[in-house]
Amino acid sequence: MTAIKVRDAARLLGVSDDTVRRWVSAGLLTTTSDEGVATVDGRRLAELARERATAPPDDDGILRSARNRFTGLVTDVVVDGVMAQVRMQCGPFEVTSLMSAEAAQELSLEPGSVATAVVKATTVIVETKREDS
Repeated sequence: MTAIKVRDAARLLGVSDDTVRRWVSAGLLTTTSDEGVATVDGRRLAELARERATAPPDDDGILRSARNRFTGLVTDVVVDGVMAQVRMQCGPFEVTSLMSAEAAQELSLEPGSVATAVVKATTVIVETKREDS
């Protein structure tokens, strides 16, 4: 079992420590104590994250092969010649897209506008901390 501190669980899910404690009180999570520090089971936390995840509405009836969709606010658009760099804040994540300046203009992208970043990657790099023995 991967034990995750309550405060780290809250950070990972983008909620407050109090929210995680309410989930414990409601029976959605259980805690164990390791040297006086409350922890939750990482596997159960992952299950809860998936249960609570909400996908952006997909009302257009179009089927997509890309499953990674992040809806958020455009925070910055930098146009330099024929290219544009668009930054979005999607919950706790910043997503940056490079596109043609023409595409950014056609999409009316500007700070404060709502947009969805659709990501289809052939390479995804996963990192983890090495546990000390």
